[in-house]
Amino acid sequence: MAKLLKGAPVARALTEELTRRTESLVEQGVRPTLGIIRVGEREDDLSYERGATKRCATIGIDVRKFVLDASCSQAELLSAINQINADDSIHGCLMFRPLPATLDEAEACEALDPRKDVDCITERSLFGVFANKRMGFPQCTAEACLRILDHYGYELEGARVCVVGRSLVIGKPVSLMLQARNATVTMCHTRTRELDKTCSQAQILVVAAGHPGVIGARAASAGQVVVDVGINWDEAAGKLCGDVAFDEVEPIVGAITPVPGGVGAVTTAVLAQHVVEAAERRRGA
Repeated sequence: MAKLLKGAPVARALTEELTRRTESLVEQGVRPTLGIIRVGEREDDLSYERGATKRCATIGIDVRKFVLDASCSQAELLSAINQINADDSIHGCLMFRPLPATLDEAEACEALDPRKDVDCITERSLFGVFANKRMGFPQCTAEACLRILDHYGYELEGARVCVVGRSLVIGKPVSLMLQARNATVTMCHTRTRELDKTCSQAQILVVAAGHPGVIGARAASAGQVVVDVGINWDEAAGKLCGDVAFDEVEPIVGAITPVPGGVGAVTTAVLAQHVVEAAERRRGA
């Protein structure tokens, strides 16, 4: 039976640390504050918003919401972004994506002040991840993967890691962040030839393919550590599932993150961490 790498203990430890740092900032007259921009009423956005708001409240971070109708104009969206840019009391911004097709998402992302980009949506933040420089902040879910591996004591330096997925949201940034920690990373995707063979040779397997059950028993190996980033709805089973076929893989590998209760549980804590860091940077500027 594999060890379950649950996210709750990781998030709890990070929350305790952030609470202390927030209390220190408040004593200096600074209240870390997150601005949330949401367009429309997508249920996945609302669910994440509830989780982020609850996490921030626990830590002592203020949250201000900028909610726009799904039919809003580009000018209205840019106005909300500019309000956040101009407000020195707001330290970080989370803008839910994807935006409606009627809006120019690229323009909206680049309109955000990179100093307030706490979820890596601007080109400056992406370059910071690419160059391993302290510019903006890395993508929250990608950093959550590393947080879990660190918390449970898995050594990244020199480790053979396979990342399945190549999006700018998870696959590419997590690959670069792992390389910055001196892991040897192989990037794959659903069209990779002999995908199962490549995955089975990795000591650590990070799966962010966006397809439920794409990784099964043939891709797993004894002692392997599996981080499943996927979150999908299984209509037949009536429950959430990951990109890894858990029932097939769990009996084989050494450790695996559950879905739900794994990476997702850490992501809001990392978002809060970025807001606190943004406030600390502004305080030290």
